[in-house]
Amino acid sequence: MKNLDKEEKALLESYENEEWVSDPDIEKRRKEMSQYAAETMRKDKRVNIRMSSRDLREIQRIALREGLPYQTLISSVLHKYVNGHLV
Repeated sequence: MKNLDKEEKALLESYENEEWVSDPDIEKRRKEMSQYAAETMRKDKRVNIRMSSRDLREIQRIALREGLPYQTLISSVLHKYVNGHLV
């Protein structure tokens, strides 16, 4: 464990000192988190946009390279942008 940074070392030390406690309601929390994730990722709205043919071809090319539908790629890029993960 030579290459740990300060935060990682603190976490490891805390774990080794048995300072961590299991959540007694872990299954309930797991179900809640799964439901939250499903609701967050649910695609319940349809959108029509106009874009240049060239941009659409490039998006389709990138999606093909990544192995996913181009609509999914567009949705993913927009999702990342609105959540501050893409600037």
